[in-house]
Amino acid sequence: MSTALLGAIEWSGSRGIIERTIAHLQLVGLSLLIALVIAVPLGVVVGHTRRGGGVATAVVTAGRAVPTYAVIALLFPLAIIWGWGLGFWPSVVALVLLAIPPLYTNTYTGVRGVDASLVEAARGVGMSGRQVLWGVEVPVALPLILAGVRTAVVQVMATATLASIFGYQALGSYLTEGLAQQDDEKLLIGTIAVGVLWLVAEGLLGLLQRWLTPWARADRGSRAARRRARADAVLVGPAVPTGTAPDAPALTSAGGAEPINTTSPR
Repeated sequence: MSTALLGAIEWSGSRGIIERTIAHLQLVGLSLLIALVIAVPLGVVVGHTRRGGGVATAVVTAGRAVPTYAVIALLFPLAIIWGWGLGFWPSVVALVLLAIPPLYTNTYTGVRGVDASLVEAARGVGMSGRQVLWGVEVPVALPLILAGVRTAVVQVMATATLASIFGYQALGSYLTEGLAQQDDEKLLIGTIAVGVLWLVAEGLLGLLQRWLTPWARADRGSRAARRRARADAVLVGPAVPTGTAPDAPALTSAGGAEPINTTSPR
């Protein structure tokens, strides 16, 4: 980042990058929290009971077809009438609808996809349904659930910039102001700020996933070791057992009609 670009950044005040970053994080954090409370328990219950999965998946996935901008635009007049504030609550509703599909889909797929033999083994040792859910199914599905969280964070953090079109002061304000004023520096500041924020969130979530699912990393290591072993076996070829020699070709007579008997007569 050049010195001129750094000089163009307002660091403090209501229009400063610090205040706008905090406002952006508040919008993203609240939207993700509400979506997590709705989507993850629903996915866990439906995946565990294996009932109503088709209907719930169809309803949740339909949210992908709803444009986020359209939801904010429809709710914006109501926010003004009811005094909800410019842009914030309409954006929260739209971002919740955006975040629910990946959270629900990954949770439902992860819980429902647990190996049936593990579930039967857990029930065979006397575990109740709740114990099977929290002791077997949820831990096995946790890597996929966290992958859904990371996907939702990426989508919500980038889409939250739309809130600034409807008057909410956050990092997206740099983009709206830059477009209105034809100011390339503000456009660049907004783009870089959102990108850096996403990289930090992605790194923290990656560390959290590694900490919460250490067995997944060990499993990946064992699979990689097996792949290397198979590759070495292909390159080296089958091993010859110790103490044996490969079969020697049979010797034939000069005419090539019959093999020569190399054993001595008794």
